[in-house]
Amino acid sequence: MNNWETLPSWFWAVYYLFLLITLVAAIFSVLKRVNKSLSILGILITFSLPIIGLVNSIGRAEGMNEFEHLVSQIQQGAMWSIFTLIGFMFLFLWWVLFLRNIK
Repeated sequence: MNNWETLPSWFWAVYYLFLLITLVAAIFSVLKRVNKSLSILGILITFSLPIIGLVNSIGRAEGMNEFEHLVSQIQQGAMWSIFTLIGFMFLFLWWVLFLRNIK
C-alpha cells in the first residue's frame, strides 16, 4: 500500500484550468501586443511552475501532500519553492493587469 497523500482531484482540476486559461490569455495578450514582455514572462512561468513542482514533489516525505511539502520547503528556504511562490504571485498580478487592460 502506498502512503503518499495527494490533494483532491477538484484541486488539480482548478490548478490546471487556471494554468491553461492563463496560458491562453497570455498568448492572446502577446498577439494583441498588450503587456508583451510581461505576457511572455507569464507564458514561461505557466510552463515552468508545474514542471518544477512535479519534479520537486517526487521526493516528498510519506504522509505529506504537495501543498504541505511546498510550505515545508518554503520554510526551509528551498529555491524551487520560493520560485513557485513568486511565480504564482506574478501570475495573479499579471491577471490583475490583464483584466484592468481589458476594461
